[in-house]
Amino acid sequence: MRTLARRSRGAGPLALVAALLGLLLLLAPAASAAGGLDDAASTLKQGRVYVDPAMASRFSQSQADALTEKIKKADKPIFVAVVPASAPYGERTVFNDLRTKVGIDGAYAVWRGDQFAAKADLGAMAKGSAERIAGAAFRSHNGDIDATLNEFVDSAAPQAKGTGVNHSTSIAWVVIPVVLIALAGAGVFLLFRRAKARKEEQARAELEQLRRVVDEDITAFGEELDRLDFNPAATDADDTQRTDYTHALDSYEKAKRLMDEAKRPDDVKPVTEALEDGRFALATLAARREKRPVPERRPPCFFDPRHGPSVKDVDWAPADGAARTVPVCRSDADRLAAGLDPAIRTVETEHGPQPYWNAGPAYAPWAGGYFGGFGGGLLPGLLVGTMLGSMISSPAYAAAPMMDQGYQDQHEGGDFTGADFNSSDFSGGFGDGGGFGGGDFGGGGDFGGGDW
Repeated sequence: MRTLARRSRGAGPLALVAALLGLLLLLAPAASAAGGLDDAASTLKQGRVYVDPAMASRFSQSQADALTEKIKKADKPIFVAVVPASAPYGERTVFNDLRTKVGIDGAYAVWRGDQFAAKADLGAMAKGSAERIAGAAFRSHNGDIDATLNEFVDSAAPQAKGTGVNHSTSIAWVVIPVVLIALAGAGVFLLFRRAKARKEEQARAELEQLRRVVDEDITAFGEELDRLDFNPAATDADDTQRTDYTHALDSYEKAKRLMDEAKRPDDVKPVTEALEDGRFALATLAARREKRPVPERRPPCFFDPRHGPSVKDVDWAPADGAARTVPVCRSDADRLAAGLDPAIRTVETEHGPQPYWNAGPAYAPWAGGYFGGFGGGLLPGLLVGTMLGSMISSPAYAAAPMMDQGYQDQHEGGDFTGADFNSSDFSGGFGDGGGFGGGDFGGGGDFGGGDW
């Protein structure tokens, strides 16, 4: 920054002292925690798993270090604390207290005494996801803290949004008063610049991931237009047919233009909206030419939107999953009726080809463009229990703030928010059903038989 480059000679020693102090703090080994909310928050801000001294006999430092390394490699905003079931870790307040003191948007998992639960900001995980993952992990390991926490992190990391805690950034927030005095606020702007740069880098990577898939969609639609045996100038073509044909061509050109102009993942949504609109125009044109009734406007085929508008709803269940009603095209309806698998759209992931609904939250704008225009509850209902569904099933998706305003304008996992967060996401705790004797997990009431 120019203000740093032009600082006076007199400010140099003070800045040097501050810089050395910051470096020493960064390089110094972490002190042994004495216990309490302040020590817990300080440890979590540094990206480390916190273990209260009273719980050290049940969860060792080596186990905590290994879990810290796992979270660091995942690069997700996940915070884990192991504390006793006593003051100051109130069973109804511990989550809200820790979230307030840590001040970072993320998923917070707390093992308290003999209970385990988790809560998360909507910027980090979809509503209810952290609770459900914690419940499944707790039930699987019969009181084994290490196994439970590791399963929670393994399951939560793929669904968490945002990036993990940058250790140097986190410690900087601890010493921010010193930095502010020494550098007159410059350090704060540098921290925000770094956080913004990381978010922009993530958005660019997600856009490139989406670009490959959307380009395939655009190409497939273009090939449909090329194969179309329709001449607008033919004597048997009427004005309504020509209008449908022109609409389809315009949608194709619009999709190409919008994809060329896309700067962030959210910009993909109007692209797939245009493709859905164009395919319905082709279906309408085909009906007019064949003297059939014009089809009703229906969602695209659930299994692959490239199949075009659906023609009916069928009950379908994936392997080891519960059945739900999905809109399907004629071809997939016939395949299911014959006992065959539908033709499912898969995309490349780091784990190999996966159905689009299991490829991660980056595909929310892509799916939102295809299905979002058919009622806010349609897509979350179709995808409940999937990796993509865990993101878009929340009220945040229904309000579509991310779609409308973009990544840069919303709190996201890893952002420093201080005490400015939605406390309702962290209300309650272990004493009112937030643990494992109440309604959050007992009896599986959150699942309702619909997850897969």
